[in-house]
Amino acid sequence: MATEKKARGGARGKLRAHFLENIGRVMDSDELRVVAENQSEWARRVRELRTEEGYQILTHNDRSELKPGQYLLETPKPQPAFERAISKETRAFVLDRNGFTCQMCGAVAGEAHPYDVTRKTRLHLGHVIDKSMGGTDDPANLRAICSVCNEGASNATLTRPDLQKLLIQVRRGTSQDQLAVLQWLIKKFPKQAAEWSTVKT
Repeated sequence: MATEKKARGGARGKLRAHFLENIGRVMDSDELRVVAENQSEWARRVRELRTEEGYQILTHNDRSELKPGQYLLETPKPQPAFERAISKETRAFVLDRNGFTCQMCGAVAGEAHPYDVTRKTRLHLGHVIDKSMGGTDDPANLRAICSVCNEGASNATLTRPDLQKLLIQVRRGTSQDQLAVLQWLIKKFPKQAAEWSTVKT
């Protein structure tokens, strides 16, 4: 356990230092894997820098000009990080409720992973609505997710909502939530937003 924690801290520290030395520069997954000295869960360490330390490391989900597998740290100042407040009881309840099965790809805990047979499936808890978008640690907002899907290696297995379903959900939201969605879209698609604004005026 102590060795695992030391390895995790070492890889995360190296990644943190590398991001801070390269603020404003786009980096890809191959570069970050080398920085973390090929640690198998380097993507998880990057995610910890975001969720536990509050560094605003952007991906293609945040900016349209970034490609999948690219990362960008715009500012050295971290935002307040979320606390890891999920209890052991909640974790056990969610894993049991989900049948100890990844809710994205269907991999079962302890068995060889269907997309990476070199390792056994390890399950984590993931948020249905991310905490950065107002999600909570309530069991209703949690699901079992394997480390492969959690690292983004199997995003293609997630069923994405179609346009109509997305629009319905946005329309159901409060005006404040709709404005938050608009602000996020403008940040992700700044060029398109500027072009649209120019055409309208």
